[in-house]
Amino acid sequence: MNHSLPLIDRPDEVTLRIRLMNQVPPHPMLAYTYIEKGKFALKEKPKPVILEAQDAIVRVTLGSICASDLHIKHGSVPRAVRGVTVGHEMVGVVEAVGPAVTAVRPGDRVTVNVETFCGECFFCRHGYVNNCTSPHGGWALGCRIDGGQAEYVRVPLANQGLNRIPDTVSDEQALFVGDILATGYWAARISDITPDDTVLILGAGPTGLCTLLCVRLRAPKRIIVCERDEARRAFVSAHYPEVLLTTPEDCRAFVAQHSDHGGADVVLEVAGGEDTFTLAWQCARPNAIVTVVALYDRPQLLPLPDMYGKNLTFKTGGVDGCDCAEILRLIEAGHLDTTPLITHRFPLSRIDEAYRLFEEKRDGVIKVAVEMGR
Repeated sequence: MNHSLPLIDRPDEVTLRIRLMNQVPPHPMLAYTYIEKGKFALKEKPKPVILEAQDAIVRVTLGSICASDLHIKHGSVPRAVRGVTVGHEMVGVVEAVGPAVTAVRPGDRVTVNVETFCGECFFCRHGYVNNCTSPHGGWALGCRIDGGQAEYVRVPLANQGLNRIPDTVSDEQALFVGDILATGYWAARISDITPDDTVLILGAGPTGLCTLLCVRLRAPKRIIVCERDEARRAFVSAHYPEVLLTTPEDCRAFVAQHSDHGGADVVLEVAGGEDTFTLAWQCARPNAIVTVVALYDRPQLLPLPDMYGKNLTFKTGGVDGCDCAEILRLIEAGHLDTTPLITHRFPLSRIDEAYRLFEEKRDGVIKVAVEMGR
């Protein structure tokens, strides 16, 4: 008797290897979970397992809270799936890899990219990885699939989504590489900053500060930061004394006074406030570049009759997080340091408290590091 499987039912070698890897039932772990609009909760979930050949399982060592997590909590991200583990800012140690993963191996310390991308489609090949056409593509972790505010995370397409952390770089130094630092680097890169430019950055929150660090790498003639919060202005003054500071109320006059052509040559809108989009284009000189980094809660108006003749170039969209290897090289070389942004630390068991602190902007908080081990 022939006991072989019919050809159509015979699993291929990759599928068999994945099945063998998952023979042991998954252990429970703690995971911060999106329950419903306005409610997250720390729950026990099964530890993730390899599902596809390009998956990796990462033991999360350190994570953080992002403003985008708050957007999910407030119901501003319609594609976010209820029941998903939130969180997309993290570093950790590779615990297991699928048979097609070649870029990292178990034991490697890694950053995790906020975006999932295949590296092969038209958009990926042109560096537009935010628009990857893979079913997993774009912002998936912590939004559409389980993310990293947990003890373990499954990372699809891990060859692109993980970058090995150099031995001389700490978890704290690498924590923001895959998200807000990648955002700041992308924003500075696409803004075509020159040494003759006056650059205006609207917002000195965590992403604004990362944008400031990356703009400084371009060495423009002057940098102006506009920030409403006095404590954040004081933070910029203490750490980056060469930066000029102003407030939204004084911004237009201040920029006109401290620029060569009646306005900023480049404006990076990172605040996402009620009137900051309008302020961005109003503070730009004619023929300037306005790069919109912010994620808004509501639509913004583009009043073309009012800005007619300014001939502005707008650059918008989600971060194309394909520069993480270069960012890690810059950290290793001492050219980028985001550790001053970590103002508070909490264990995963107290993540509710960490969220309250971050959301209410209490106690001078900028970024919270969450230690994910029990």
